[in-house]
Amino acid sequence: MSELKDRLLPPRPASAMNLRDNAMSRSSASGRAPLLGVDVLGLKKRGQGLRSWIRVDTSGNTQVMEVDKFTMMRRCDLPARDLRLLDPLFVYPSTILGREKAIVVNLEQIRCIITADEVLLLNSLDNYVLRYVVELQQRLKTSGVGEIWQQENAQLSRRRSRSFDNGFENSSPDYLPFEFRALEIALEAACTFLDSQASELEVEAYPLLDELTSKISTLNLERVRRLKSRLVALTRRVQKVRDEIEQLMDDDGDMAEMYLTEKKTRMEGSMYGDQSLLGYRSNDGLSVSAPVSPVSSPPDSRRLDKSLSIARSRHDSARSSEGAENIEELEMLLEAYFVVIDSTLNKLTSLKEYIDDTEDFINIQLDNVRNQLIQFELLLTTATFVVAIFGVVAGIFGMNFEIDFFNQPGAFRWVLIITGVCGFVIFSAFVWFFKYRRLMPL
Repeated sequence: MSELKDRLLPPRPASAMNLRDNAMSRSSASGRAPLLGVDVLGLKKRGQGLRSWIRVDTSGNTQVMEVDKFTMMRRCDLPARDLRLLDPLFVYPSTILGREKAIVVNLEQIRCIITADEVLLLNSLDNYVLRYVVELQQRLKTSGVGEIWQQENAQLSRRRSRSFDNGFENSSPDYLPFEFRALEIALEAACTFLDSQASELEVEAYPLLDELTSKISTLNLERVRRLKSRLVALTRRVQKVRDEIEQLMDDDGDMAEMYLTEKKTRMEGSMYGDQSLLGYRSNDGLSVSAPVSPVSSPPDSRRLDKSLSIARSRHDSARSSEGAENIEELEMLLEAYFVVIDSTLNKLTSLKEYIDDTEDFINIQLDNVRNQLIQFELLLTTATFVVAIFGVVAGIFGMNFEIDFFNQPGAFRWVLIITGVCGFVIFSAFVWFFKYRRLMPL
């Protein structure tokens, strides 16, 4: 991986090194701390709008090039808003866009432009981007997709004529074109990344939730709160990727737009057919630039034009039916990764349901404790009322008046006994009333 980083990073010119050394020497001479981590050359390139891109061709060869935004727009025939999706300074949701000559992919860390001949990625030191480049190189070099599609482009018309002759013959190839291989690796990288994050979250979540059920503390509640916020953010990202794949599968027109190699081959074939038609007409002595009058034109040329128009209409109808059949390849590819991302979403949904069940269990426990406290407070209030009876009796006998009952030797003892028995009877009556009204457990 380090060798790939060194190879993909653009070489630093000597002028930039001298500029950095001079800046360091000036800052040390002035006594101020230098700006660490600031690349003066990178700032200059950003000011000029140049960005470093990694180019991977159909043979698996990589190349680092410095291209500005407008050159990239002309190169891939893309509008500015599509390139803005790949800008690392902005945060956009996952998107897969099919354009006339390119596929714009924004899936987590993988932000690239896929054409029929190359893949263009923003040069980044992220490990997932480097793994994507390495995996794409390995699959292209082992399969030799570039040579296959070069041979396929040369023999396209002959294969189509054979397929029309034999209606039961399957004309779809057993391999995917270059753009679908690159898209497959991007989908695989995004789904693997999201699934790994979901697995890590599961490993961290279940022990923490079990610990929270056994011991409810402020620390555990704070950890669960952070865990739930991470779960919500990850679920939103996974849901966006799933919705993007599902929306792409539901729209046959968008899937047909993503067959870049086939569209390129058709364009080359139409250009070749137009050139051959022009050569045929020039050999017949007809002027291409001058208009031909339908009255003065010979019947053979009119018959030829009519047959060519009929052949073109049949070819277009056959091409549309063939394109509808070829959409199944991309649909099967998207369906496979839709199942993967859907399983990841189900995993996160199960984890969220487990968290909700844990929260319900904790709320039940807290409600039970709260009910016990209320019952204890009720008993304490009743006992306080009974003790207040003794205060009333003491207040009455503390009055400054004389009665014969005070002169009897056992009067104080009888007052305590009668007051205690009355208080016990009153307390027992309250407890029986609480149990009768089911305010306390039996």
